[in-house]
Amino acid sequence: MVKKGPPEKIRLGISACLLGRNVRYDGGHKRDLYITETLGRYFDWVPVCPEVEYGLGVPREAMRLVGDPSDPRLVTIKGGRDHTEGMKKWAASRLDELEGEGLCGFIFKSRSPSSGMAGVKVYGPAGTPVKKGTGIFARAFMDRFPFLPTVDEGRLHDPTLRRNFLEGVFVFHRWQRMMARRPGASDLVEFHTEHKLLIMSHSPRDLTALGRIVASAGRGTPPFGEYLETMTKALRLTATPRKHVNVLEHAMGYFKKVLSPADKEELIDLIDRYRRGELPLLVPLALLAHYARRWDEPYLKRQVYLHPPPLLGSGLEN
Repeated sequence: MVKKGPPEKIRLGISACLLGRNVRYDGGHKRDLYITETLGRYFDWVPVCPEVEYGLGVPREAMRLVGDPSDPRLVTIKGGRDHTEGMKKWAASRLDELEGEGLCGFIFKSRSPSSGMAGVKVYGPAGTPVKKGTGIFARAFMDRFPFLPTVDEGRLHDPTLRRNFLEGVFVFHRWQRMMARRPGASDLVEFHTEHKLLIMSHSPRDLTALGRIVASAGRGTPPFGEYLETMTKALRLTATPRKHVNVLEHAMGYFKKVLSPADKEELIDLIDRYRRGELPLLVPLALLAHYARRWDEPYLKRQVYLHPPPLLGSGLEN
C-alpha cells in the first residue's frame, strides 16, 4: 500500500519581517506568532523584504511616504533621499519573479511605507500625516495581481477579516488547480456548483451574476476571466453572521421532508445560537454536513461551504 504524503501546502507571499527575519530599518523584526506557529502548518512562505532586496542595508535610515496620497514618494526621513523610482523599478522585476511562484495570496506588513496595503501615513508639505497611503511595493503587487487575496497582519488578527482572507486563499488555490488542467465549460460549471453556498455567504447578488456567467459558458470560449473577476469581488465582501444564517437556513431547506421534528428543532436551535454568538459557525455546519451524508443529498455533499479545509474547520483560524 502506497503511503500518502502530507497534504500540499499552499504558497503565500509574506513580508519577511513577519517571519522573524531581522530586516527592518532598525535591525529588528516583527515576528507574528500566529503566522509562524499556526498558519505555518498550512502554508509555504515566499518572503519578501522590499527595502533589503532593493539594496538598502540593515540597519538603515527610516523612510516615509510624502506628497499626494494617491501617488506618494518614498523618501528617507533625515536625509530626504528619494527612493521612489528605484523601488518601483525593483518591484516590477520582483513581481515578474513572483508571477512564477504560484502564490495564492500575500500577507503584508501594516503601516509600512513599502509594504502597507492601506492606511499608511503620507506626510504633506506641512509635515502633517494622513492615513490614506499604500506602500510602494504593496500597490505594485495589488495592481499586478488584482485577484489574489491580500491582508496585513493587523487585519489578520480580526477573526472575521481573517476568515475572509483564508477562505479567499483556499478558493483561489482550487481555482489555480482547475486552470492548470486546461479546463472547459463543464469544469467551470462544476467549480461554480461546488462553491455556490460559499459565495452566497459573501454576496447573494454576485452569486446570481456568476450564475448568468456560467449559463453562457457553453457558447464559445468559457468566460473564465469574467467569472474570476466577479467571484473575487464577491469573496472580498464580508461574510457576516446574518449572511451565514441565511445560507444555513437555505441548506436546512433541503431536509424539510426528511428530518424528524426533534432533529429539525435541534438544527434550528444551533443556527439561532450561532446567530446570538453562543456557538461557532462550525457547529451548525457540521450537523448539516452530517445530514447531507446521512440522507445522501448530492448537492450539499459537494458544497465546499459545508466541508471547510482543516484550518477553517478546526477552530485554529480563531
